[in-house]
Amino acid sequence: MTVLLLDGETVADNAPMNGLVDAIEAAFAAYERGDATMPAKSYVDLPQYDGDFRSMPAYLDAGDWDAAGVKWVNSHPHNGERHDLPTVMGTMIYSDPETAVPLSIMDGTALTTRRTGAAAAVATDHLAVEGASSLGLVGAGAQSHAQLDAIATVRPIDTVVVADADTERAQAFVDAVSDRFDARVGSIAEAAGCDVLSTVTPVRDPIVDADAVGAHTHINAIGADAPGKHELTDDLLAAAKLVLDDHTQCTHSGEVNVPYGTGRLTDADIHAELGEVVTGAAPGRTSADEVTVFDSTGLAIQDVAAARVVYERATAAGAGTSFDLLGLDSA
Repeated sequence: MTVLLLDGETVADNAPMNGLVDAIEAAFAAYERGDATMPAKSYVDLPQYDGDFRSMPAYLDAGDWDAAGVKWVNSHPHNGERHDLPTVMGTMIYSDPETAVPLSIMDGTALTTRRTGAAAAVATDHLAVEGASSLGLVGAGAQSHAQLDAIATVRPIDTVVVADADTERAQAFVDAVSDRFDARVGSIAEAAGCDVLSTVTPVRDPIVDADAVGAHTHINAIGADAPGKHELTDDLLAAAKLVLDDHTQCTHSGEVNVPYGTGRLTDADIHAELGEVVTGAAPGRTSADEVTVFDSTGLAIQDVAAARVVYERATAAGAGTSFDLLGLDSA
């Protein structure tokens, strides 16, 4: 019995956004229905290396399919300058829930990038105005590409405004997508005025103010993934309709963690979790003139759902490398 080894390029090649968006929407629905098991994300802090490890296991039953897995992922912000390595790297183990046999070991970095974009697309589909055609991006890294690719599957995006502290990186992003979109480099305020805004920075001092955001803008707050990180001002969060991917994770380390910790935001200010919106237990957008915010921390159920899509497509295509990890074939 073999295990399928999938590198980052193969994962990306077998992670189509349409398929991921559908699978991750199903995962949010399963989680809301109680058909998923997802222990809290556990952290192994490594202050001596200015980094940490995170363990993210989950099982989900989406009705006509079920899946299980665990992702082991790090965040080492100084890896680039010190070791010429990515800040975030991950490994996903995707397993058969019935037998516990590991079906695949795959690159978790590409998987995380793609599924994070897909989760934002699910939120955008339920919270952005119909016909939203402009997307603002604050940050111009790999995740911004995933945000654009995913959100363009649920809304007719034709205009893209990119803001980044590194203007050369912002221009490189524009150059890379200009064959598909009317894209330009702009200010944070110009990006924030778009129909949809995705913020993908690691800042701890908020950079998007309530005054900059359009009257009906939907915001995907992606960057905050640890305590103290905070991209949107407290006033903006307090005035918006807040939808979280998971209450526990978001109040601990998501976009709302700082104002929630100080008492500036309370549970009364939180509208719903995304699973509630997906299943109809809570309404999504109810007015053409309201600002909505999706606080995305990233959930293990998203990784498992995305890993299923990748594994099944890669298997059908004959991609990857098979090996006898357990030694069962030679037994």
